[in-house]
Amino acid sequence: MKIINTNILGLKVITSTKFSDSRGEFRELFRKNTSGTKKEFKFTCYSKSKKNVLRGLHLQTSYAQAKYVTVIKGSILDVAVDLRQGSKTYKKYFKIILSSENCKSIFIPKGFAHGFLSLDKENIIVYHLSNYRSKKNEVGIKWNEKILGINWGIKKPILSEKDATKNISLLDYEKKYN
Repeated sequence: MKIINTNILGLKVITSTKFSDSRGEFRELFRKNTSGTKKEFKFTCYSKSKKNVLRGLHLQTSYAQAKYVTVIKGSILDVAVDLRQGSKTYKKYFKIILSSENCKSIFIPKGFAHGFLSLDKENIIVYHLSNYRSKKNEVGIKWNEKILGINWGIKKPILSEKDATKNISLLDYEKKYN
């Protein structure tokens, strides 16, 4: 596994190797000692999305989660926004294409909002998470938040009802949680 530190402290891109032959493929997704993190992950989730589905930007205020995100099938535009108070890169974002072809994963530390846009007809994503989901501590930032200026490359993504109606502005997030 090859580990690349990004311009945001703690955020890492990990590239693994895929082995293919006539039978199919094999790929290691995560190794505690060589993935760039020694984080203990408590559980693993899976997500399947069709093209143009945008999920996010999500985070937990209490019981914050570090995430290790990998694409098993398809490709996504993955975005992580630094919302750690006192961070030199506060309100800065990092985006990357993660795909089953490029074998890249991303480690996102606690304190980041996270989202992705599905780029292929079918996209399967696996998340390793350091903390369990706490429904009462979930918050979403609007995907098209002007202050962040994220270029998702789409004007009308497919959103969940919750992301479309409940996600808040960054200013409202800062008022409530900072």
